[in-house]
Amino acid sequence: MAVFHSLGGCIPVIRVIVLTFGLAILIMSGCGPSSTSSNSTGSTSGNRAPDDSSSSSPVAIQLNWYPESEHGGVFQAEAEGGYQAAGLNVDIRPGGRSAPVAQELALGRVQFGFANADDVVVYRRQGLDVVAVLAAMQDNPRCILVQEKSGVDSLSGLGGLTLQCQAGRPYLEFMRSKGLLEKVKEVPYFGSVAPLVADPKIAIQGYSCAEPLLAEQEGVKVRVLMVSELGWNPYSSVLITTGKLINEQPELVRDFVKATQAGWESYLKDPGKGNADILAENDHGMTADVLKFGSEQMRSLAMPTGDQSKVFGRMSLKRWAELIDQMDVLDPSQARLVKPEDCFTDKFLK
Repeated sequence: MAVFHSLGGCIPVIRVIVLTFGLAILIMSGCGPSSTSSNSTGSTSGNRAPDDSSSSSPVAIQLNWYPESEHGGVFQAEAEGGYQAAGLNVDIRPGGRSAPVAQELALGRVQFGFANADDVVVYRRQGLDVVAVLAAMQDNPRCILVQEKSGVDSLSGLGGLTLQCQAGRPYLEFMRSKGLLEKVKEVPYFGSVAPLVADPKIAIQGYSCAEPLLAEQEGVKVRVLMVSELGWNPYSSVLITTGKLINEQPELVRDFVKATQAGWESYLKDPGKGNADILAENDHGMTADVLKFGSEQMRSLAMPTGDQSKVFGRMSLKRWAELIDQMDVLDPSQARLVKPEDCFTDKFLK
């Protein structure tokens, strides 16, 4: 059985990283430039060799899961030469179940990463200077999947089911606050649709751009219950960096964001090149059919019906303020620690 993401972004970094940051820097200082993630893809795109030109600026980006369609814009930019044209030698580092996005950014071992908007709020609450610079998905793909034969047709009807989910995610607390998880047994999710396929009394968390097809390929009809319809809709596939890099190397951030933005626009028109490289880098059961399905679903998530914006990846202060208000209500002890204007900048988007 293939295993796919739907862990829904980065697992929040524990607070101890803030307390031990200075020690970690001292430890890492002896490692020099070679102290990169063991998951690094090296050349980042298929079998392409890295650009060793002294004129190219080295840039590393940490994915929040194994390479999939929600990372498509980065792989497309690399495959089409967008980064190279911008003078960037990009190292795309795959993630996994515990992708250390915030840690790698904080330690300066990568310059960019992927996250969801709620992850950014969590990171900033923990004292990490993480800033969003582009949001590929305007609508969040988070969903709960149930078998059609379960009889459940809305998120209010989950009572009596066992929900496989990643504990601690803010969307779960939002659902709980709405009373939607009463009489629901919550158990760990391990990234597979197999339990859902085997038992109509099991529901699983998922992304609408992956798991629905996986389940149907196993011969099971499913219902896709979108969490965004409840009013919980953080930006997703968010490109993040640090305030330090923005202040110290704004040209590097501008060039990377511009090339990534172009990569996303190209990917959503014709994802062929990006998907080929994703398929070459993902050795966790990824298939061409799943990537095709995912890239098709991405179009409506990245460019929702009625969206009049002509700037791809743009974000608004209103959306960030609404998200922080929701998260502050869920955890009053963390209220007012984060300001929406500190979470993002759109100055690099054209």
